[in-house]
Amino acid sequence: MKICVLGGDGYCGWATALYLSKRGHQVAIVDNFLRRQWDFELGVQTLTPIQPLADRLRVWQELTGEAIDLFTGDVTDYEFLSSALAAFHPDAVVHFAEQRSAPYSMIDRKHAVFTQINNVAGTLNLLFSIKELQPDCHLVKLGTMGEYGTPNIDIEEGYIRIEHNGRSDVVPYPKQPGSFYHLSKVHDSHNIMFACKIWKLRATDLNQGVVYGTVTDETALDEALINRFDYDDVFGTVLNRFCVQAAAAHPLTVYGRGGQTRGFLDIRDTVRCIELACLNPANPGECRVFNQFTEQFSVLELAQMVQAAAGKLGVAVKVDHLPTPRVEAEEHYYNAKHSRLLDLGLRPHYLSDSLLDSLMNIAIRYQDRINTSLFLPQVKWQNPHNTLGRTVAPAAVATPGGD
Repeated sequence: MKICVLGGDGYCGWATALYLSKRGHQVAIVDNFLRRQWDFELGVQTLTPIQPLADRLRVWQELTGEAIDLFTGDVTDYEFLSSALAAFHPDAVVHFAEQRSAPYSMIDRKHAVFTQINNVAGTLNLLFSIKELQPDCHLVKLGTMGEYGTPNIDIEEGYIRIEHNGRSDVVPYPKQPGSFYHLSKVHDSHNIMFACKIWKLRATDLNQGVVYGTVTDETALDEALINRFDYDDVFGTVLNRFCVQAAAAHPLTVYGRGGQTRGFLDIRDTVRCIELACLNPANPGECRVFNQFTEQFSVLELAQMVQAAAGKLGVAVKVDHLPTPRVEAEEHYYNAKHSRLLDLGLRPHYLSDSLLDSLMNIAIRYQDRINTSLFLPQVKWQNPHNTLGRTVAPAAVATPGGD
């Protein structure tokens, strides 16, 4: 297939582009490198040293003989995006090109507005581009499990059948997002559903859980291909933060009681899910939703797993409980369905099998790059004028980055 990966320089996008290329698909990356700029804005850096994209693509072609096309530009620029799609003529578009951090969206008004404009406008431009230029193209859109929130009932895959006053219907599952970022993803989902309804587009909305892991078969081929490992308080994930804290012999910082439960999956499963969605496209007019995760853990369970893994490596760490900076239930019911990708053939990797190899060992390998000042949360949900200890520039113009 011809598959265009928007945001292909970012964490999920880079691993996906390489995986699809290695599997024999013709791949193009669209990116404007804003994800890299956010590191400079926040005064942080990924734990792993990331090479410029041009160097990454050159090394990939030298190692595999497979070329990946590159279109450099901004998906909120309709003229650029439409010209890229017209030039590449994709069978599927994988859309990662959004601002994907909840804390970033909660820094202040400028960052909240930027996130909403950036994400919603970029997706709308993509929908119009597909409709005008490639109406049979399949949109594979990265959503988030965070759209659902933490309801006190089971979470279905996108839709739920309800009965009301003696009548029944299937409707989109109620959304209870927890940040301005998650709200932007809800708006995306609604816009995609509407476009499929009126224009008969085909789309798969992948509500993804928290992704972990740095190593895939493809990124392991050469140091120049290594993926991101974000652990800071704005873009870092909780599991990454715990592993880096353990490598630095720093207490693991659990927010509140640690009962916050989410879905998780290995980056190797992310890339496989993307291909499965591309190879099994939605029907014209269909906007289907897959919940893309393989296991559920609470924050405290993750901390205890990392604590045990560090102990096997001879590192003793304790668990500290901090006041949560977010507005969230610290303990709650959480049971999300996630069978549709398994039905398509996904064979999951599990955290218990990859915690040391794909996380702890990477954290220890690059421990000289650890900045312990990035561990503690500085963005508080109830403060609309957060001032970070690091210098934070005003939000950039509305241009999507690489994650």
